[in-house]
Amino acid sequence: MTKAELVEAVAKSANLTKAAAEKAVGAFISSVSGALKKGDRVTLVGFGTFEVASRKARTGRNPQTGKEIKIAAANVPKFRPGKALKDTVAKKKK
Repeated sequence: MTKAELVEAVAKSANLTKAAAEKAVGAFISSVSGALKKGDRVTLVGFGTFEVASRKARTGRNPQTGKEIKIAAANVPKFRPGKALKDTVAKKKK
């Protein structure tokens, strides 16, 4: 699903105009991004948790040359799905 498809689904589901849904989706993305930038955790009960994880510096390899390269430490966004989302997505065993 693309952002445009998400906006369309939100507009239809919430009975909003596409412009209003675009603003809502944009505000959500902006709010989550801003919170993660500050180092905060965003928890949506039943859906999941967005948080920032620290990755240590490490040594990797250039796949074209095989040469060792140094990969710098970085903060990366991480998403952990909640139980309700896991249950919704999980396949039913027969």
